[in-house]
Amino acid sequence: MLSIGIEDEEKWLAEGIAGIQHNAFYMHQAVDANNLREALKYSAQMLSELRTSKLSPHRYYELYMRAFDELRMLEIFFKDESRHGVMVVDLYELVQHAGNLLPRLYLLCTVGSVYMKTKEVPAKEVLKDLVEMCRGVQHPIRGLFLRNYLAQVSRDILLDINSECEGDADTVMEAVEFMLQNFTEMNKLWVRIQLQGPAHLREKQEKERTELRDLVGKNLHVLSQIEGVDLEMYKQSVLPRVLEQVVNCKDELAQYYLMDCIIQVFPDEYHLQTLETLLGVCPQLQATVDIRMVLSQLMDRLSNYAASNADVIPDFLHVEAFAKLSNAIGKVIEAQVDMPIVGAITLYVSLLTFTLRVHPDRLDYVDQILGACVKTLSSQPKLEDTRATKQIVILLSAPLEKYNDIVTALTLSNYPRVMDHLDNATNKVMAMVIIQSIMNSNSCISTADKVDVLFELIKGLIKDLEEITVDELDEEDFKEEQNSVARLLHMLHNDDPLEMLKIIYAVKKHILCGGPSRLPFTVPPLIFSALSLIRRLQNQDGDVVGEEQSEAGDVVEEMHATPKKIFQLLNQLIEALSSVPAPELALRLYLECAEAANDCDLEPVAYEFFTQAFIIYEEDIADSKAQVTAIHLIIGTLQKMNVFGIENRDTLTHKATGYSAKLLKKPDQCKAVYACSHLFWVDDPEGIKDGERVLLCLKRALRIANAAQQMANVTRGSGGPITLFVEILNKYLHYFEKGNQQITNAAIQGLIELIRTELLTDTPSANPPSDAFFTSTLRYIQFQKQKGGVMGERYDSIKV
Repeated sequence: MLSIGIEDEEKWLAEGIAGIQHNAFYMHQAVDANNLREALKYSAQMLSELRTSKLSPHRYYELYMRAFDELRMLEIFFKDESRHGVMVVDLYELVQHAGNLLPRLYLLCTVGSVYMKTKEVPAKEVLKDLVEMCRGVQHPIRGLFLRNYLAQVSRDILLDINSECEGDADTVMEAVEFMLQNFTEMNKLWVRIQLQGPAHLREKQEKERTELRDLVGKNLHVLSQIEGVDLEMYKQSVLPRVLEQVVNCKDELAQYYLMDCIIQVFPDEYHLQTLETLLGVCPQLQATVDIRMVLSQLMDRLSNYAASNADVIPDFLHVEAFAKLSNAIGKVIEAQVDMPIVGAITLYVSLLTFTLRVHPDRLDYVDQILGACVKTLSSQPKLEDTRATKQIVILLSAPLEKYNDIVTALTLSNYPRVMDHLDNATNKVMAMVIIQSIMNSNSCISTADKVDVLFELIKGLIKDLEEITVDELDEEDFKEEQNSVARLLHMLHNDDPLEMLKIIYAVKKHILCGGPSRLPFTVPPLIFSALSLIRRLQNQDGDVVGEEQSEAGDVVEEMHATPKKIFQLLNQLIEALSSVPAPELALRLYLECAEAANDCDLEPVAYEFFTQAFIIYEEDIADSKAQVTAIHLIIGTLQKMNVFGIENRDTLTHKATGYSAKLLKKPDQCKAVYACSHLFWVDDPEGIKDGERVLLCLKRALRIANAAQQMANVTRGSGGPITLFVEILNKYLHYFEKGNQQITNAAIQGLIELIRTELLTDTPSANPPSDAFFTSTLRYIQFQKQKGGVMGERYDSIKV
């Protein structure tokens, strides 16, 4: 049949349709003339076109639909006894005299439907008669369509049978038996289609079989709609018979489709109460059946059922749905030894989805699923299937999305064991998912034990895994990953100082194993967490808050939550950056720690941090731009310090001014030196106010600016911009207003005249920004003079 060409099939189909239309024309004439004998004659000849074996299932369906439409019109004629003058019971006997079997059975089904609707005879007797006589057609395609026609014409009768018989259980059972018998025979015929035609056209054949599957499935759909089919009848009669046929047919396509059909057409309540029976069939299916999809659809339906009606949750517990599903999945995986690993993991994903929807409070169920997944993965060699790894990511992400709380996931003992089976790249992806979940939910990790579990989960981000080094990573990806870890560290918090210190020690233990490339990202947030803790403790000035034990290598030492203890920890962390090296970052962190020590009134600690900052400046910072930035940071931090005594402060300010004057570029020297003036004049009531040393700094800055101007004349033949002079003038004005007696009107006037002289000797409009800066400064002086008051009087003698 399938070896013929498409053109031949088209020709035979056209011939068949033409034959149907020809005989239908004469049948219509006979019907219009109320001529029963002629109508039966031409209808039988029309139906003879369906006896062909030359057409594929798809083409045969087209031919069948043409005949079906004509039969509906003929059925209307049969119903009107006044037109043809023959009783239905006699008509039922009459059509059995048709010459050929197939036309005879189509006509018999048509008259039989009319006969049953008259209610002159019990429907079950006619149905039994028809379903038995249809056995006479055993050709797969012809028999399948004949039985489909029988199911169609009897559908309405079957759906009304319960109400008509007032709940007669025997009658309902007869209707069910009819549908089951018709279903069984249709499925056998459907499966046998694959045996038609040569093997090399098997793929095309299977595609056409797939297109015909709904003919078989309609029987189960009608079964599910018969009112009398209650749970008990479904459990005792319907499901066992259907499943028996599913198993016995031993056909991959039929088994998958029929299992799906059962799940889709029958009520969820029935599935829940017959779960053990339904699941018991799964291991008996062919190994090639996509059982994971079948089970996934079943679990999806059950979880939707539970989600739509919370009252049914006790029923799930009563029937032990989770245990049965888990056991069934285990048996399927064990039975189908060739099942790919992605199929097994997909089953666990579906089971986990079911559990999170039906039993969200049962974390033991979730952990049990993860444990089963670990067992399955452990029996496999190295996981290389990308589809499987994606499913594992889905599996691990599900609890995070459901509970929206990483703390809950941290209680699952098998969670990290599943992650261990991911390849390095996917492990990092999952770690990023975990961190993102924490950020989105604003979760707070509040104990050191949870920190240890969390960092075990994200270890792919905090240290080098096997076979991959930092050098092999994409720089942008690496930065994004480490920035995520840095953000995570800010989510570790506990209001209890001792517990917070334990968290800091736990984090330190993990991040110091991350290698030098990660430290610049992970050390700063940890340091700032520790500094935050110090500020909470600063009023306790070394008093012991609590005691615990911390591990330093193999030595166990007593740990106290005191500022001094934490400062020791901070010093160790910053020293670790020396292996990077990251001198500029280390210097900034030393200065931050020095400021915190100042707030805690710990002068020796603050002095030590400043000392370390100066050592880094001297030994490790060689770039001139970096030196400029560093010296300004040092000056700015030192200016805010109030903890130092005279001796220590003088030492540090002397160092700062000395380094300022040694910068490479004269303009940088000048700016750093006049910035040092702020070290000798602090606005606080108790702050230092040394006007002479302020003036010395400004005069020194002025000399450096003058030298820079002279160098510009030598190298470029013209003076450089006057910006430095204007900036120094603004410093003079600042201290003048602050009441520094060493800054006199004459000094300011002299500086103004100096700047004007420089402007006259320079090329006109050589530097408009500098000119504008100077003009703005003069306007400010004029404004102060006009404003009057005490300050106006002080400015009055300055001529602008």
